[in-house]
Amino acid sequence: MLAALAIISCADDEPKKEIQDAAPRPKPQVQKEYGYTFDDYNVVRDTVKSGDSFGQIMFNNGIDYVTIQKITESSEGVFDTRKIDMGKPYVLLKAKDTTDKAKVFIYEQNKIDYVIVDLQDSIKVENKKKPVTLVEKTAYGVINDNLSSTFDELGLSVTLSYKIADIYAWTIDFFHLQAGDRFKVVYTEKFINDTIPAGIDKIKASWFEHKGKPVYAFRYRNDSLPNAIDFYDEEANNLRRAFLKGPLKFNRVSSRYNLRRRIAYYGNKIRPHRGTDFAGAVGTPIMTTANGTVIKSEYRGGNGNYVKIRHNSTYETQYLHMSKRAVKVGDYVQQGDIIGYIGMTGNTSGPHVCYRFWKNGVQVDPFKQDLPLSQPLEDSLKPDYFKHIEPLKIQLDNLNFEEIL
Repeated sequence: MLAALAIISCADDEPKKEIQDAAPRPKPQVQKEYGYTFDDYNVVRDTVKSGDSFGQIMFNNGIDYVTIQKITESSEGVFDTRKIDMGKPYVLLKAKDTTDKAKVFIYEQNKIDYVIVDLQDSIKVENKKKPVTLVEKTAYGVINDNLSSTFDELGLSVTLSYKIADIYAWTIDFFHLQAGDRFKVVYTEKFINDTIPAGIDKIKASWFEHKGKPVYAFRYRNDSLPNAIDFYDEEANNLRRAFLKGPLKFNRVSSRYNLRRRIAYYGNKIRPHRGTDFAGAVGTPIMTTANGTVIKSEYRGGNGNYVKIRHNSTYETQYLHMSKRAVKVGDYVQQGDIIGYIGMTGNTSGPHVCYRFWKNGVQVDPFKQDLPLSQPLEDSLKPDYFKHIEPLKIQLDNLNFEEIL
């Protein structure tokens, strides 16, 4: 009987001890996003589906057509309610009552930019940005096949490869890279809330070795420069030439300039081909290879849709067989601007752009021209430039390929 009492006594005391020793329960975390406390609302997360419109989404969530019209009027110049893209995410914050009525509509335009339509007190429409942190990173590698596949193997963003191709577009033909070509790059990447990757920000410096010849590239900004920002090598020479090597982002030559070419379209008869054909899928953007003024933009015979640009008193270029032209006569275009899109108009057996190049009124082979370099950096800016690139060059030089061999 005493034993039984002892056990009961222990059982009575134990819960009291647990209560005394128990740590205080943590307060539940308050969920806040986009500046709102989500616990105060019924939260609906969704994406824009085929056939959806802003008005229909709002109407389906308790907003009448009169209010929807007022939102549209209040949004002018901030948010075009007619243009919401399929697949884009949005959030509805709805009243926690029987009406279940939308109080806030949040539409994500991209990973960083979003629009808030707040209906709680009065209609308020604002463009907002998520907090972004820039993180500096470095990468380097050896080309095995092509730039994009090498970057993919290394787990690097394809956007980074595009940016490098843009920088060296005037000095390296990226469709003729060799196995063993090498690169190094210093760049910044964007992160939302310090953790969520949001894309490449910019390249600060790079080094690319093609056919054994290394080329440095340093980003330099100065308001006195024509474009404010440009890339220069270690001697302050501009990496841009007066002309791009071709009119596409990645140029693949399907037929070269050839005065004795047999053309299948004309029954394999020998006919001069005074252009250079660059292959690409229908709809691929076509870029002007240099600054200039559009002097022709029309549809004509075998040329189909074409654009012709005068760059200066010496050079003109022409772009044939477009599906669609994006410029008109008199437009001033800058190197790299989109002037049209690849098509099959006129006399052509497949999608491509025929690129024609004039020098002093005569059509010539652009690949055999000694094209002029863009202007180097002005002497007055060089001291600041060399000071700017010194730590970047050291950073690039210290990236050691032996670690990946």
